[in-house]
Amino acid sequence: MRSRYADAAPYVTRDGSTIRELMHPSLHGNRLQSLAEATVEAGTRTHLHRHALTEELYHVSAGSGLMTLGDSCFPVVAGDTILIAPGTPHRVEATGSGPLRILCCCSPPYSHEDTELLEDA
Repeated sequence: MRSRYADAAPYVTRDGSTIRELMHPSLHGNRLQSLAEATVEAGTRTHLHRHALTEELYHVSAGSGLMTLGDSCFPVVAGDTILIAPGTPHRVEATGSGPLRILCCCSPPYSHEDTELLEDA
């Protein structure tokens, strides 16, 4: 199976980021994980949230930001990879002059139903 970036229509997730599903079971037929590109525009951040079931890997591909992960808050830049364990509150803020782009690998695959917002949207 192959997918093309140009065919991945962007949409906004419950946490407020703009996502392009690059590989997702509901669209592509894979089973155990999903891969998406998240974009957080400069000067904005996602809503603090957590996933009860999903383990996420974030790989920052462009931009810079500030990652909140549980009780920690730290800067992230292109080339950084972050592990987000199930149940861990998290959010990311784009602090640079351009958008923050993150490849997000989720296992099990991303679902809106597994996203619990921890602050008002």
